Amino acid sequence: MRFGGQWRSVAREGWDRSVIMAKFLCLLHVVDTYLCSSVLVYGPSMFPTLNPTGDVVLAERLSTRLGIVARGDVVLVRAPDNPRKIVTKRIIGMEGDRVTFLVDPERCASVVVPKGHLWIQGDNIYASKDSRHFGSVPYGLLQGKVLCRIWPLDGFGSLQQGVWF
Repeated sequence: MRFGGQWRSVAREGWDRSVIMAKFLCLLHVVDTYLCSSVLVYGPSMFPTLNPTGDVVLAERLSTRLGIVARGDVVLVRAPDNPRKIVTKRIIGMEGDRVTFLVDPERCASVVVPKGHLWIQGDNIYASKDSRHFGSVPYGLLQGKVLCRIWPLDGFGSLQQGVWF
């Protein structure tokens, strides 16, 4: 009888700790999905603001869900041409804005951003696939707004406005 009671208390303690761990993992999932998360971003399109070899940034997700973004914000966007990919770009134009951009060294083009869309571009226009290639991006593809760089430590802090502003 004593032997069965001892195992029962061990099983009960194991169950209680498992429930606590499950609750913690659920909370972690909710925070990562709906509030903020750390994201590894890399590639040449946002150079010199972000390192081509990779930076870890803190991105919050509430602003994009509530539509509180502005020109100059660095955002995470689901790529329109490859939905499995998340890209980091800067907002250049909001709905209703007229955006003029370089098509090639001798020619410029101008477009009006449609309602419910944004115009995004990388800071390194020579190595960025952005709205100049796939057009304006719907608000629904926004995944987060970059708050600050958290790694590498020597670059820790807010991202300065890029070459556009």
